[in-house]
Amino acid sequence: MSSKKSAVKNLKPDAGPEEPSEPPVIEAATEQPEPQAPEPSPPLPEPPTPSEPPDQPLTLESLHHEIQSLKSTIAELQQTLARKRKPPVSNGKVQIRDKQTGQVYPSKNNAYQSLLKSGELKALVDKGVFGDIPEKNTFGWYVLNREWPERFEEVPEGLAELPEAK
Repeated sequence: MSSKKSAVKNLKPDAGPEEPSEPPVIEAATEQPEPQAPEPSPPLPEPPTPSEPPDQPLTLESLHHEIQSLKSTIAELQQTLARKRKPPVSNGKVQIRDKQTGQVYPSKNNAYQSLLKSGELKALVDKGVFGDIPEKNTFGWYVLNREWPERFEEVPEGLAELPEAK
């Protein structure tokens, strides 16, 4: 017996002649949540059953048939997923213009790698700002931009072709 029921029973003897109508309301309110019958849950989908009855012995042919049916099911699911996918959206690579030379590089890393290979960054490489192996520094552009902030600018997408056409 819960403490609520015992508290309600303890109230009954103390209650006056007009109050007996109230405790049954409280008692009914406290008893409603307790006798809850488990609600029937919605039926779960049954696991896929093999096409052959389980009492038959497994044979190579039956296993091969099952594998083929599973392969076709997987192929159908993959096709369904492929139809639902949206094509990737381009992030619009940022092009970089070297103000000193006027050259436009297709990306930040390309600007760094091109200048590194041409030898224009030899002074910075000798200082060690790009690390021990500058060729493997994938963030070299950011170091380069910090060292020479006035030399480079980002080119808006629509204007990237104009300087090269001149």
